[in-house]
Amino acid sequence: KVEKAVEASLERLADDIKRDIGEEDLEVDRIKAIFDKLQVNIRMVDALDLPPVKKVMEGYSFFTKVSEDSDGLGLVYELDADQVKQIEENAVSQGLETIRNRVDQFGVSEPTIQVQGERRILIQLPGVKDPERAINLIGKTARLEFKLVDEDNSLQEALAGRVPEESEILYTRKENKETGEITKEPFLLKKRTVLTGETLTGAEVRFDGDFNEPYVALNFNSVGAMIFHEVTRENIRKRLAIVLDDNVYSAPVIQDAIPGGRAQITGQFTSEDARDLAIILRAGALPAPVVILENRTVGPSLGQDSINKGISSIIFGGILVVVFILIYYKLSGVIAVTALTLNIVILVGALAYFGAALTLPGIAGIILTVGMAIDANVLVFERIREEVKLGKTVRAAIEAGFSKAFRTIVDANITTFIAAVVLFQFGTGPIKGFAITLCIGIAASMFTAVFVSRTFFDCTMSRQKLDKLSI
Repeated sequence: KVEKAVEASLERLADDIKRDIGEEDLEVDRIKAIFDKLQVNIRMVDALDLPPVKKVMEGYSFFTKVSEDSDGLGLVYELDADQVKQIEENAVSQGLETIRNRVDQFGVSEPTIQVQGERRILIQLPGVKDPERAINLIGKTARLEFKLVDEDNSLQEALAGRVPEESEILYTRKENKETGEITKEPFLLKKRTVLTGETLTGAEVRFDGDFNEPYVALNFNSVGAMIFHEVTRENIRKRLAIVLDDNVYSAPVIQDAIPGGRAQITGQFTSEDARDLAIILRAGALPAPVVILENRTVGPSLGQDSINKGISSIIFGGILVVVFILIYYKLSGVIAVTALTLNIVILVGALAYFGAALTLPGIAGIILTVGMAIDANVLVFERIREEVKLGKTVRAAIEAGFSKAFRTIVDANITTFIAAVVLFQFGTGPIKGFAITLCIGIAASMFTAVFVSRTFFDCTMSRQKLDKLSI
C-alpha cells in the first residue's frame, strides 16, 4: 500500500510547513493535509500574512499552488506527480531493504527477496518451519510512536462520537490467559506524535525481576534521547502512550524526566512474541503497510530433484578427478585424494554446524572448492617433480616443493577469499550461500593442501627411507 507512504509523507510535510511558518512569527489558523487530493490547506488569521507564507512555500518546490481563497486568508497547494512517484518508488525500495533485514535476523538460510513490477515484493524462504510466524514478522508495519494521553477531554464523550479535532481513539488489546478472551481498552490520545521509532538504535528482549515476564528494552540515538528527555520533563504526572501500529501497548504515568534515551515496551508477551517484536523494531518500520497477496508452500520434491542432480555432479566430477590424480601422480595421488576427502568432510561438517541448507549455489561452492583443493596439490606436486629432476634427494625435493608452492597457494586463496567476502557483504540470498560455502572451502583447502598433505609425506619419510618418489 504505497499510497499510505504518500499520505505519511504529506502529513510530515504539512508539519514541516507549519513549523517553518511559525518560525517567521506568522499566526496560523490551521494547516491541514487533504489525503484524497494530496493537498495541503493553509488558513491564516490575517490576510497580511499571506505574502510571507507564499515566500515560505517557495522553498517547497514540489508543491504547486492550485487555489487561493477570495478573502485572502487561505491557500491550497498540491503535491506534484513526480514527487508522488518518487515517494512510491522509495517506499518499495525501503520496504525491500527492511524486509531483507528482518528475514536476515529471523535466521532463514539463503532467502530470495526481490521487487516484482512497481509495487510488489517476491519473498522465498527455503526451509522455514513456521510460515505463519514468518508472515507475521514480514508483514507487520512496526510503526512505533509515542503519544501523550489527552487528559483535557472526556473519553466517554469521545466514544459517543464527539472526538476532539486534535485527538484520536486507539485501543489496547488484553488477553485473559485462563479463558483466552480478548478485550479492548480505549485510550483518547493526542494525534501529534512526540517521538517515533526512526530514532531507535537498539531493541532487545529482557525479563523483569519480579515476575520474570519478557519486555522489549529500547535505546534511542542522541536526537531521540534529547526529545524523550524534553517530553518527559515537560509532561510530569501525565501519561505517555507507547503505540505500535495503532495499538496501545502501555500508557505509563511520567513520574520524572527520563534522560539517557531508554524506554521499554511491556505487555502480555510470550518470549517468542517479544523476540519477534525486537527483531522488527531493530530492522526498522515499513514505510507503508504490506498486504500478503499470495502465500504458497512448495514441497521439497522439485528442489530435491535439483539437489540430487547437483550431488550427482559432485560425485561424478569427484570420481573423474580422483582417477586422473591417481593415474598422473601415482602413489602421491593417494595423498592428494585423502586430503581432498578430508577437505569435503570439513566443509560439509562446517555447513552442518552453522545450520546452512544445502542449496544449488552451495553445491556450486563445493564443486569450486574441490577444484581449488586439487589445484593446490597440483602446484606442490609439480614443484616436487622439478626439484627431483634437478637431482635433489626425495626429502629435499619435498621440502623445496612445499616451500616454493606455499606462497603461490596462499596468494591464490587469499585473492579468492577476498572476492568471497565481497560477495557475502554485498550479495543477497543464494549469492551469500555461495560465498559462505566458498569461504569455508578455501580455509579447508589451505589446511589440507599445506598441512595434511605435508604431514602424510613426513610420516611416509619417517617410516621408511625412500630413494625414489612415486609422483
